[in-house]
Amino acid sequence: MKKRNKGGIGQQKTHAFWSLTQRVNLSAKTCWIRRLIPRLSKAYPSSPSDSAAGSIPNIGFPLLLNLLGEYSIMKSISVIIVSWNARDYLRDCLNSIRQTGASCVQEVIVVDNASKDGSPEMVEKEFPEVTLIRAGANLGFARANNLAMKCAKGSMYALVNSDVIIHPGCLQTLASFLDQHNDVGLVGPKVIGGDGNLQRTCRKVPTVWNTLCRILALDRIFPDWQLFSGFEVPHRNHAKCMEAEVLSGCFCVARKQAVDEVDGMDEQFFFYGEDIDWCKRFRDAGWKVMFVPEATATHFGGASTSNAPLRYSIEILRATLKYWRKHHGIAGHIVCYLLILAHHGSRLLTRGVKRSLGMGSSIDSRHKLKEDTVCLRWLLTGKGI
Repeated sequence: MKKRNKGGIGQQKTHAFWSLTQRVNLSAKTCWIRRLIPRLSKAYPSSPSDSAAGSIPNIGFPLLLNLLGEYSIMKSISVIIVSWNARDYLRDCLNSIRQTGASCVQEVIVVDNASKDGSPEMVEKEFPEVTLIRAGANLGFARANNLAMKCAKGSMYALVNSDVIIHPGCLQTLASFLDQHNDVGLVGPKVIGGDGNLQRTCRKVPTVWNTLCRILALDRIFPDWQLFSGFEVPHRNHAKCMEAEVLSGCFCVARKQAVDEVDGMDEQFFFYGEDIDWCKRFRDAGWKVMFVPEATATHFGGASTSNAPLRYSIEILRATLKYWRKHHGIAGHIVCYLLILAHHGSRLLTRGVKRSLGMGSSIDSRHKLKEDTVCLRWLLTGKGI
């Protein structure tokens, strides 16, 4: 695991301004900032020595650093949105970016996975500044994001689901965090659901234990117990900035340098699982993955998956098994398969008994019964819907 410098810009006030301009890669055209030094010295002297030629005033120095920091993240983000039949959600998402991201967004790229609801036409008509890529087929989430990243121009990639609303200051906060922490490759905000409740987007890498906790519903029975929390980090931990094992793929910002090193998302994951695999590869390469709750967004969920919920359930199973095979070999694949088989088998049996007793007649119960039936059939026969 490689080590990276953790220093930030201007940590010591004795640094000369020229070294500061080089450390944030200011071009010759931007050296106009150097002309602010005399003005800062006159406007904010805290002692006679602060006004001396060539020195940076104690009070003016933080202001100077803010100017430099704001420049270094200016127009640095390429926002990438993959959309499939989510026109109305996509419109709201793009409006939120237009309203909040002007200071740091260089471009917005929408990859349309052959939507039939008029999504691409809406983008062309209402958002002419957006770069629209018509995939011509449903490429899946990973492949579509990779397609956009290959032509993106920014030094940071914001991967945003079409059903996300970005709050004011969110992109700026995440970009600033990456700019100030050279060892961080991926960051994610605090995400609120459409119902106003916190979504636990900070998660854990799958293991046999936390998979078992999820199957046995121990994470629901003991939601605040770290030992039984399953894949998700307890709610109380989402109030602080922390290093994460996995960030939800609904919204994250990646450093281009890190993406160039670890490569894009693994395209064998069609939909689901690619975020878990990506975060693991970032961490394995020595890059930190950080949760930054000062940045916030709303995620409604289900904008695309609601169009084919049973297919989505099968894709979750497929991706989960692929992840275990990739990172734990054939033995891990078999263990995971048996755990999932037991999970859906026991749920189907329980729901079947409840329905025979007249206790499972709600729409939600009927859907879950059908979901378990479809998943179990896929596991045993490989046949989908």
